[in-house]
Amino acid sequence: MTAAVSGPPRWALVAAAAGVVVVGLVVRQVPGALGDLAGGLLYAVLVTLLAAFAAPRARPTTLGVVALAMCVAVEFAQLTDGPAAAADAVPALRYVLGTTFAAPDLAAYAVGAAAAAGGLAVARAARARKAQAAPDPGR
Repeated sequence: MTAAVSGPPRWALVAAAAGVVVVGLVVRQVPGALGDLAGGLLYAVLVTLLAAFAAPRARPTTLGVVALAMCVAVEFAQLTDGPAAAADAVPALRYVLGTTFAAPDLAAYAVGAAAAAGGLAVARAARARKAQAAPDPGR
């Protein structure tokens, strides 16, 4: 009986998430729509990585859908005063919750979550191939 293969190791997810945060902070400096959309895409990638960290055995597709739903919920919450009020109280929350609804961000989230889920699927397949190629120590 073969054990189920999970996604990337958690340390790799943490390293990838840290890299996404760094790139996101750099992209934040890009003016206009390009910076906004790239930031939204990276936000969805980060949320997908965090979902994978929390549920390492979940299917990549499930992780992408959950991440997309979370991103969409946060974006629609920006139609209320809640995120802006929270960001006024704790300025760092501006990076997590945003403050202003922007419909194009929804498309960026979809692309980011799909790309991250695809990357997780590739990583999972690579781990499965590696596990199959490894000799069975019980034989």
